[in-house]
Amino acid sequence: MAPRVSVIGSGNAGLTAAYHFTLQGADVCLYGATGFDQPLADIEKCGGIKALASFNDVPLTYSGFQAIDKVSRDLEETILYSDLLVLPVPSFAQEPLFTSMLPHLRDGQIIMLMPGNYGSLVLNRIKNDQGYKDLNLIFVDAISIPWATRIVGPAELAILGMKEFLPVSALPASKTAEAIKALQPVMPLPLKPLDNVIEAGLENINFGGHPLLTTLNMGLLENYDGQFNYYKDCCSISTAKAAAVMEQERLAIGKALGISLLPELEAMNALYAMDCESVYEVNRTSETHGKLNSAPNSANNRYITEDAAYLLVPCYELGQLAGVDTPLITSCLHIDNAYNDTDYFTSGRTLKKMGLANLSPQEILEFIA
Repeated sequence: MAPRVSVIGSGNAGLTAAYHFTLQGADVCLYGATGFDQPLADIEKCGGIKALASFNDVPLTYSGFQAIDKVSRDLEETILYSDLLVLPVPSFAQEPLFTSMLPHLRDGQIIMLMPGNYGSLVLNRIKNDQGYKDLNLIFVDAISIPWATRIVGPAELAILGMKEFLPVSALPASKTAEAIKALQPVMPLPLKPLDNVIEAGLENINFGGHPLLTTLNMGLLENYDGQFNYYKDCCSISTAKAAAVMEQERLAIGKALGISLLPELEAMNALYAMDCESVYEVNRTSETHGKLNSAPNSANNRYITEDAAYLLVPCYELGQLAGVDTPLITSCLHIDNAYNDTDYFTSGRTLKKMGLANLSPQEILEFIA
């Protein structure tokens, strides 16, 4: 009997998850909310999802066609379909989506967030605040989605590449091995356990490159409508130096919290089977990241609205808690606030929203263990 998994979210990552989980031999229910369900209509019309063999004369991997077992606009139906619930959705969508899910969830279900971005902590707080404290769920935060991928046509994907493995952690951390055992049969790549969900958030490799490089290149990105190869064109010798300083701030926060983090270069080389000598070289030479010209064209792009708000803000707050100065992280956030006329320090993913306010570093580590 094929394993079952529900994919909740029908964007780039959601369609790719439904396609690739099916390719792995799983039965998949793909959910899209009414009003945002054009991808489901496209799948229904086409009979499934197609992954292209090439796009703009660029050869692609994992090509083929997969019929999806079920597409659904009914959240309750989707949740009943499987005990494995995978949410490959932007961080800002996690909270309202989970609130809608709560009345339909049952004991023993696993909720995997791709990317996690500390989302398990927020959802656990919501569960308790909404009167579901006794509901027995396992949350899993992945550091990112497994793929570099785009929807390029109706029910058509360009899968540019996939990581070698995907680091994950459960909340509570004591359930990580159990969660991996349940999820691994449907996943197209090995799941690697991390010590806890704080480590999973700090290990998100979008941390340094996305918000900072986008912020530093905003004039050109806006004036030329994002017509760049982002990783090659936005990473220069000088911007790479700035990113290296931000990376040292991240590593210092991990050290202060007693969490051993992989340097970005080591992580990128491992995740993408490279042997680069610098992050600058990674950005300039990575085949996965350099296949298509695609870059942000405004400050409202998720490289800022998601990665600054949900990666830099938690890191800033953890730095404040641990007594680590973060001048570059803080400066980047102030500039992004000005770009978008907002205050990410309050609207972003704070310790309070994670249910960790007024806890010491040691108390936080005990809480998530």
